[in-house]
Amino acid sequence: MTIVTVAAAGIATILLAVQMKAVRGEYSVYLVMAAGCFIFFYGTGKLKIILDALKQLQGYIKIDSMYLTTLLKMIGITYIAEFASGICKDAGYGSLGSQIEIFGKLSILVTSMPVLLALFGTLERVLQA
Repeated sequence: MTIVTVAAAGIATILLAVQMKAVRGEYSVYLVMAAGCFIFFYGTGKLKIILDALKQLQGYIKIDSMYLTTLLKMIGITYIAEFASGICKDAGYGSLGSQIEIFGKLSILVTSMPVLLALFGTLERVLQA
């Protein structure tokens, strides 16, 4: 599937959910959540392409695997937090969605700390030389 197919499926789901909302409102929420899960798990299948590209990049230039692992963790945290936040907001629980976004941002900050500390360590060594 391409982005056009995924977008068309999303729009079709929304149109169907709007029609169902008049009959049974809770079913429209479930329909949107099911479509969101489908797109989410389809998107995670694309991670193999990203992993292969990062391994190829690591072969070209010598990068510590810690940095690539950190980058992948940050991508995963972002993807999951955005997905969960969107589902919560669509279900009418925007405040919970916002809290998930804040927690995701804090998790990314915590995950990136080793890289930031390594950067400052390198800067310190360069400035002392």
